[in-house]
Amino acid sequence: MKSMDRNTVIGFVLLAVLLFAYLFNSTKNSNELEGQRLRVEDSLAQVVAKKQAAAVKSDTVSVAKEDTSTAATVFNGTESKKTLENEVFSVVFSNKGGQPVSVILKKYKSLQGGPLQMVNAATDKFSYAINTGNQSGQVSDLFFDEGQLTSGADGSQSLVYTATMPDGRAIVHQYTIRKDNYLIDWNVLLKGADKLLTQGAFNFNWIVTPVQHESDVQYERSQSNICFLEDNDFDYILSKTEKKFEKPVQWVGVAQQFFNTTIIAQKSFNSGEVKWVRETADSADEIATVNATLQAKLPLQAQADFPMQIYYGPNSYKILQNAAPEMDKMVNLGRDMYAFVRPINKYIILPVFSFFKSFIGSFGLVIALLTLFIRLLTSPLVYTSYLSGAKMKALRPELEILKKKYPDQQTYGMEQMKLFREAGVNPLGGCIPALLQIPIFFALYSFFNSNIDLRGQAFLWAENLASYDVIARLPFSIPLNYGDHVSLFTITAVVTSFLISIYNMNMTPDQNNPALKYMPYIFPFILLFIFNKLPAALTWYYTVSNIITLILQWVIQNYIIDHSKILAKLEENKKKPKTKSKWAERLEQMQEQQKKMKDARK
Repeated sequence: MKSMDRNTVIGFVLLAVLLFAYLFNSTKNSNELEGQRLRVEDSLAQVVAKKQAAAVKSDTVSVAKEDTSTAATVFNGTESKKTLENEVFSVVFSNKGGQPVSVILKKYKSLQGGPLQMVNAATDKFSYAINTGNQSGQVSDLFFDEGQLTSGADGSQSLVYTATMPDGRAIVHQYTIRKDNYLIDWNVLLKGADKLLTQGAFNFNWIVTPVQHESDVQYERSQSNICFLEDNDFDYILSKTEKKFEKPVQWVGVAQQFFNTTIIAQKSFNSGEVKWVRETADSADEIATVNATLQAKLPLQAQADFPMQIYYGPNSYKILQNAAPEMDKMVNLGRDMYAFVRPINKYIILPVFSFFKSFIGSFGLVIALLTLFIRLLTSPLVYTSYLSGAKMKALRPELEILKKKYPDQQTYGMEQMKLFREAGVNPLGGCIPALLQIPIFFALYSFFNSNIDLRGQAFLWAENLASYDVIARLPFSIPLNYGDHVSLFTITAVVTSFLISIYNMNMTPDQNNPALKYMPYIFPFILLFIFNKLPAALTWYYTVSNIITLILQWVIQNYIIDHSKILAKLEENKKKPKTKSKWAERLEQMQEQQKKMKDARK
């Protein structure tokens, strides 16, 4: 994934600033021109519609007057706005289209430090097709009345918009927000539905352009996706650009790294599709462009309604659990090939993290305590691993003798396995810590990438634990996904991993295979490129985990494991009669066959 590098050459800084200003002004001007063009087209369309209506032969003059009156009433008007707010957000509604045009989340900050805006008023809209007299139109183009505000005894607030036709047909949008809730109840009520809709077809259209909320727009785009619940089955699209729905759809959401906008149908849509195009320009703050078209069938009667809800809010696991069925799965705690880590996150890491968070203010300390808990939980297996390493170290003198006695690699390998079997040592026992790290690392990778509690939380030199820490910016970009910055937590994670590799090499027999011999040293170097763009929370966890590992190794080897007893136990094992397992027999047969083939070639 490419990253924007504005500091490649210091001499071009001024030019970059000028170019940015030029692009900003050009974009602003082009947006203004586009708005003017759309207004002109709307005016022309209205003129053409009026001329077409006048040209159509009508049975009575009253019908023509009705059409003209309808157009004048619902397609022309003055925009006015009203606001509903509770403890968590403030929603501004417009009578044009009778829908929200601005949503501010009160508990979260934007990149600039101000309120976080969830709606892009220039592009985002809800709409559906309706019939008005002899013409059809979109609800988003209609002007409703100014709206009626009411407050409930339970602290809820309601806003009702009505667009009334001369013949009594009416479109009513009823909105309600409740205390401390990110959901907006939206009921679409159609009076004269049999005339407003063609054969009862409710064709709902939703266009949304989510914008950047995090410091690294490229990383935020990679974490964004479209989620939906189709036929009570959660799914999402990340790399694909469209999804067709052939079964009932309960909800569709646009999920960014830490926030989402979701439309929820109480009666389900029958079918539809969603298309999205992820933005790729480094200079753009848009995440993607999403266009969803959803269909429902309403009864052919004088009055019909279609209740929905709109969610504007954080990707908080507990909040989404109560928003809609399966909506908590929008928080990526493990999906697809990593789905096996979701139970680890859901039943272990998330509850423990929430427990420590409840009484500790510093999230860096919360992560450190979480790390300590995980290491204590896995300590019995780790002890067994270290004990196996100590046995391997005790056998090193005998292995050196075998190495000199059998210079042939295959023969040495066979004798080495024989010695391990006689001494009762499992040469793979030391791999347990590395194997344990795999599911835990993937679980925490998903957890820290999707945990909104870490957003904006500072710790030590890291300004935001939900993104990578930066101690220096480079005047160039290093390839292989490293980027143009230096992360100190990445360096500490890599250095401590390197120290563990050195220790483990000292605990195991010498390797003649160069690949196996140098891999423990190469692996920390690879981590440098993998970790540099990951959240500081994850690299901080890895650092703390490595430090605990080093301490445990030192304590166990010096104060818990008795090396003299280990040697005595190994000598005792050698004297016991041995029975070969089938696996050991097959391994020896394979080694013996390979030795014969090698001797034959010689």
